[in-house]
Parts: sequence; structure tokens; C-alpha cells
Amino acid sequence: MDVHGLTAERLLGAPTFDQVAGRIGALLQDRVLVAHNAQFDYDFLAHEFARARLYLPVSQRLCTLALNRQVDPPAEDMRLGTLAAHYGVPQLRAHDALDDTRVLAGILRATLREAARLDLPLPLVACPPRQDTRFAPQPPKTPCAYRNPGRAEAGGPLVQGMKIAITGETATSRAELVARSVAAGLNVMTSVSRHTSALVTNAAGSGSAKARRAAAEGVPVIDEHTFLRLLDDVQPGTRHLAAGAEAGVAPVAPVAPVAPVAPVAAGAGVAPVAVVTAGEAGATAATGAAVAVPVAPAAPSSPEAAVPAPRRPAPAAVPAARPLAGRRVLVLGGTHPAAAAARSRIVELGGSAAINLSRSVTDAVLLPGGETDRRIRRMPELGLPVHDEHWLTAPEGAPAGTGAASGAARPTPEADRPSAPLVLPRGGVADLPTAQAPLWHITAAWAPRDRCEIDVVAFVLDEDEQVTFDEDFVFYGAPENPAGTVRLLTDGPAEQTIAVDLASLPPSSRKVAVAAAIDGEGTFGDVGAVQVTAVPGTGAAPLAGATLDAATTERTLLLAEFYRRGQVWRFRAVGQGYDHGLADLARGYGVDIAD
Repeated sequence: MDVHGLTAERLLGAPTFDQVAGRIGALLQDRVLVAHNAQFDYDFLAHEFARARLYLPVSQRLCTLALNRQVDPPAEDMRLGTLAAHYGVPQLRAHDALDDTRVLAGILRATLREAARLDLPLPLVACPPRQDTRFAPQPPKTPCAYRNPGRAEAGGPLVQGMKIAITGETATSRAELVARSVAAGLNVMTSVSRHTSALVTNAAGSGSAKARRAAAEGVPVIDEHTFLRLLDDVQPGTRHLAAGAEAGVAPVAPVAPVAPVAPVAAGAGVAPVAVVTAGEAGATAATGAAVAVPVAPAAPSSPEAAVPAPRRPAPAAVPAARPLAGRRVLVLGGTHPAAAAARSRIVELGGSAAINLSRSVTDAVLLPGGETDRRIRRMPELGLPVHDEHWLTAPEGAPAGTGAASGAARPTPEADRPSAPLVLPRGGVADLPTAQAPLWHITAAWAPRDRCEIDVVAFVLDEDEQVTFDEDFVFYGAPENPAGTVRLLTDGPAEQTIAVDLASLPPSSRKVAVAAAIDGEGTFGDVGAVQVTAVPGTGAAPLAGATLDAATTERTLLLAEFYRRGQVWRFRAVGQGYDHGLADLARGYGVDIAD
């Protein structure tokens, strides 16, 4: 009541939703639904229309939060009140429905003007979301409380936590077999992978998909009679460790921030975090001055081994400011390898690489072919200097560049903006201050493409880098895991977000891996760079970000991950690509995918 001012007296005599649903539907028919954090509003309306046994007549929605992330105005954050102040829209009573609607309309008008000035496409989202029968979600199961002890040994007992799959006809009903297995502490899976402990079947040579996979992976096969006998004497297993209880990992004391390489202002309520580049990591390790240290890109398995725990910093010299510190540079033209190399060089020089033209871009680099990019004509009126490729060799002594019109307003350097995120290289790591913000988002954005769609997905993984059950695969067809701790938010055709409630994840969840996969023709060589950011809460300023480039042939890209290290959650920018598709990526994490 303190937030929205609604009281029982004020609601007395008000109609129920089903009484006004028809009028609301008529207002929405053939119109674009606009809201700030539009997926929340769309989901709420869709649920209420379904309760009223009606269909929500919305075919497109536009999120002003997503649109402002593209425009990237020099505001403290992207909350409604902050944007209202930035665009000069008076806000009389926050969280009042009528006033919020009036404020949103003013923000929309101002943002549309900025988007047109930057030649940005609108992030319109088709509704309802598409489905794919290969990834049809199944009813959730109870998570297993025990770690997987590995394969069952011939003649040996079953151990709690073993991953068991069942295939073919059985004398005992499948429901009873599953119930008895779960009651004994076993982890019943719907698919077979290299982590499966045993396959239960009365026909090992049946040729079923599970039997074939078990034979290929060398998974032990147990018949039904033997399995029922072993169920009577399942041996105790090892429970999943509580957060911060890993062997050899001491509890982490609060770490005082050290001076970052470039001036960085933390987001609202989020403590600043220091970062060093890969080249500086060796020198910094001797002093213990780093709170977050980038490491070399690793395979998806066992990432923690390469990442040191945070240490209390000792006094150390702050690295000299690099020539592009505080600059955000957009690369135009060039082949994919050349553009990727240019973006990597920008980060090496202390800057951040942009993927789209926005208010935060301070410079542009023109590679061969970039003169045909339609955005080049926007540079003079935006006051953006345009440099040739040699500028990245020695930006300190290079000419100022061309393109900025006389009298044009110069863009605000990123370091001088109210909130500038940490710029992480590929493999870079940053600690998350979860005490201030337990809800975190990984947002992925890319330049719009016509040839293909990109799907952002998430996997909630245990110590073995496997999903506990298939429903911990979060994607467009199942945009939320059973516990509601991980959700997919579709913010536009070129931006998607994974929201994670880190404080509510069970101890068995050690990592949330976020990936992108191409649906349709094309590869990430065609798509170009993908920008990922770690954002606390909703509408806050990003804590850290990275611009990732895959190779030319890759169709899936492991973008980033939240993972536990002791008592600390960390964000890692990964950037590891694969040539296979989404189905193979999901199977690698233990998800049962229909052929």
C-alpha cells in the first residue's frame, strides 16, 4: 500500500478483471503494447486474460527499458523515474497508474526521437513467443540432494546420487520404478549422457535412443530384476555442499575495492570492483591487489580451478591510464576477423567496443567497406570523430579523425558518464556484490540481422556441469525453471536477458551458464560481436560488460556465466564458440532432447 497507494476503501466497488477484460482487449487490438520492462506487463496481462478464458489480442510489444538500453543515454540508470528526469518529463506521483502512464508516454516520445537520430531499429517483440516441439518442457521433478558418485560398478551397490535412466518395457510400472528410485536417493534422468551411472532395461539391444547412447558412452546396463534387488540396499551418498563449503576454499572476507584501471562509477547500491587485464594479471598476483582477475578462456568444465579466490588487497601502484580509457568505439566495415581484431585492440587500449550506434559511442573506426555502412552519415551531426584503422596502432599521436561537424555536440566520454561498467576481456571475471542485489541479469545484445534469429538460453548446472533435470534448461519454449530462480526475458529481436535470483538458488546449483545459438542459416561470423553485461536488479546500471566475437563457422556461443566460488558469486565473460547447434549444446549439459 505504501508503494501504490491502493487501499480496501479505494477498491471498494471496483470491477473484477473479467468484467473489464473485453474493454481492455478492444483497446489493445491491432496496437503495439508499450511498457517499461514490457515482458512483465505482457505476462501479467496474458495470465489474467487466460483466467478470464479470453485471448490477449497483442501481436507486438515494445519495451522502453530495452529501447533505452540501445539508445544508452547519459543517465544514472534505466529506471522510470531516472529516465523521466533525464528527458525532462515531470513525475508527480511514482507508482500511481495514471501518472506512470503519462510519464511513460513522455519517455517514449523522447526516446523515439533519440532512436531516430541514431538510426536505431525499434526492438519490437512478436507475441506470443514461438515454440519448438523438440524442446517441449516436461513436468518438473524433485532435485536430487546428493552428488553423482559416478558409474555403477559390476556387482557393486547403488549409491545415492547416481544418475539412473530407464528405457523399454518393464514388469514394474515406470511410475513405481521412478518413485522408489527417488525415495532411495537416486537421480532419475530422462536421457543418457557420459555422466549417467547406469541404464535400467530388459532389452539392452533394443536399439532405443537411450540404449544406443549407453553403448556409445560405455554406460553400465542393469536389468529390472537386478535393479529392484539393488534398490533394497542403496549406499549413503555425499550431499551437495552448502554455499561456501567447497573443500579447500576458505570463507571470503569482505574485500576493499582498489583503484580500477580507468575511472569507473559503480551502479546504484553496487560496490565498485577492480579488474586487471590478462597481461597485468601476473604482476598483480604477487601483490594480491586484484579483486577480479581475467583468466584464459577455458572449456566449459571445471572453471573454478583457474580462478583465485578474492584476497584483501595490498597497496600497489595503479597502472597508468591507457589511451582509450573511458572511450567507447564503434567499428564499421571490415571482414569479421578484421573487425574482431579491431575490437580486441580497443579493449587492450582500455576502451570498450560498441556493437551499435548509441549515445555512449565516442569514436568510430572505419575499416575497408565501412564507408557503405548507413550509420556513417550520422557521424557529423552526432559529433563523432571517424578514424582509419591505423588509429588503433597509436591513438595518442594520431590525428583527431574526420566526421565531426563544426559545432556538433561532442558525445559524453564513458568515464564521465554517471555509471560506466567495468570492461572485461574474454575470460574476464568480476565478483558480484550479492548482499546489495540478489537478483542479477545477464543481457546479451547484437546488431540486428535479417538472415537468422538468435536464441539466448541458460543452463542451471551442478558440480558435474550437468542439469539436475531437463527443466533447468531455460529457453524461449520454457522461459522459466520450476523454482522460478532463472528466467528468460525477451527484450527485442536483438537483445535477450537471463534473470537469476542468486540468493534463492539451491546449494546443488553451482553455475548458471548463458549461451546463444543461431536458429536458421548463418553463423556468428555473419552476426558479428555480441555484447554481454551483468546488471543488478531491474533498470540499474551494469556492473561489468564484455564484447565477444566468435570465429566464422560457429553456430553456438557460450557467452557468460554466474558461478560460485566459496561464498562469492562471480560473473565471467566466456566467449567460447562451437560449430554445432543448440540441441547438441543442450545434450552436452545432460538435457534430454528429442531427435
